[in-house]
Amino acid sequence: MTSEGTARRAAARSSNSAPVGPPAAAASSTAPRATPGRPVVGSASLGVVADLPVLDAAEQRVLGSLLEKEITVPASYPMSINSVRGACNQSSSREPVADYDEELVHRTLRGLKDKELVALTWQGAGSRVVKYVQTFAQRRGIAPDERALLTVLLLRGPQPAGALKTRTERLHRFADRNDVENCLTRMAGAEAPMVRELPRQPGQQDSRWIHLLGPVDAPEANAGSMPVDRESVLAAGPEVRDEKVRAAYAAVAESYAEQLSDELADLPFESWLLRRVVELSDGAPVIEVGTGPGHVAAFLAEAGATATGLDLTPEMVDQARRRHPGVSYQVGDLRQLVRPPTHDGWGAVLAWYSLIHLAASELPDAIASLARPLRANGWLVLALHTGADVRNVTDWFGHDVDLDFVLHDPAEMLAMVERAGLLDIEWYHRGPFASRGETTERMYVLARKP
Repeated sequence: MTSEGTARRAAARSSNSAPVGPPAAAASSTAPRATPGRPVVGSASLGVVADLPVLDAAEQRVLGSLLEKEITVPASYPMSINSVRGACNQSSSREPVADYDEELVHRTLRGLKDKELVALTWQGAGSRVVKYVQTFAQRRGIAPDERALLTVLLLRGPQPAGALKTRTERLHRFADRNDVENCLTRMAGAEAPMVRELPRQPGQQDSRWIHLLGPVDAPEANAGSMPVDRESVLAAGPEVRDEKVRAAYAAVAESYAEQLSDELADLPFESWLLRRVVELSDGAPVIEVGTGPGHVAAFLAEAGATATGLDLTPEMVDQARRRHPGVSYQVGDLRQLVRPPTHDGWGAVLAWYSLIHLAASELPDAIASLARPLRANGWLVLALHTGADVRNVTDWFGHDVDLDFVLHDPAEMLAMVERAGLLDIEWYHRGPFASRGETTERMYVLARKP
C-alpha cells in the first residue's frame, strides 16, 4: 500500500495544542437520519430555460445550499428559513464562510422565487411553516453529475477537477478524475454553458473551474486562497505512486529508524493516547498498519497489548524485527487487512500517520478496509497531518527521494470516518512542536465499530 506509517513524523511534522496528559475530547458524532418521502414541490412551471440566471453571491449560496441539502439530508428537505440560514452559514464545505442574518436569507429566497428558481411548500396537513425547495435542477433537466459539480462550485468557488472529485462524493460518485473532467467539458460545451475553465496561473498544479450563474470571486494572484489538489499524487497513476513510496522508505529505512525509534519518549500526549488504545482493546489483539521501524507497535506491546506491525516496505519490516524481536511484524498492504488468525477481529487498528500519501479520493476505501476486520466494539485509530497542502520531499534523512505528503482536511476526514459507519468518534488536534522541528498540525481520531 502506499502510505507507509513511517514517513509520517519526519517530513511533515505537526499538531494544534500540545497537551501534557490527556486533553479534553472533542466528540464528533451525528445521529442517523430517517429517509423521508418525496418533498412536495410548489407550483412553479418546469419548462426548460434557455438562458442562465445571473445570481449575486447570496443567491448563489442559498441556491447551492438547497441543491446540496436535498441530496445529503433529504429528511430535512424541504427547508425552513432557519434551516436555509444554517446551511448557508455552516463552517465546513463553504468558501468563504458566511454569517447571513434571517432578513438577508428571506430576501434572497424571495428573489430566487421571483426568478422561478425556488418554490414555496407547506409540508403536512395543516402545517403553517413555510418551507422552500429549489426548482432550478428540474427546470433545466440537469443530470446528477452536472448537478453535483455545480453545487460545489456554487458553495466553494473556483475548484480544480481533483478537488471537485473529492468534494462531490456525497452528491455523486465519480469514477475518477477523468470522469469529473469529462463532465465539466460537457457542461462547458453546452448550448448554454454552465461552467468555464480558468487559465492556469503560476504556482497552480491544475487549472480551476468556475460556474457561470453569476459573478465569481477568483483572485488568481492570491495563491493562499487556491484550493489544494490532493488528487495530484495520482497524476501518474496509483501504481507509480505506490512504487515511489516503497522506494523512498526502502532508501531511508535505517536512517529513519535511528532517528525516530525513541520519539515517543518526547511525546507525552501520544504516549497517553496509545496506552488508552490498549485499554480500549480490552485484551483483543491490536495491529498498527504502516508500522515503519516498529516502535509504535512495540510501545503497544510494552503497554500490555498483543501487538502486530504491518508495513508495505520489506526494508522497514527488517528494521522493526531487528530492533523489537519480541513483536510480530509482517510485510503487507493496509488496503488488504484481514482479521487475526485466532480471533474474530482486531481490538484496535491503528493507522499511525499511514494515510499521508493517499489522495483524498482514496481515503473512504482505505478507512473502510481498516474498519472491516475490527471486532464488534473494536477501535479505529488514525493519526495524520492536517492542512491544505501537498508537499514534495526530495531530500530525506540524507537520501534522494521523490515523495509526496498529503495534508488532509480535518472536517472531511471526520465525515469519512462517520460515513464508514463508526460511532463514538472523538478527535484531538494539536499544533506543531517547534522544538522537534514539526511544521504541520496533527490530528488524532478514535472511532468505535458497533
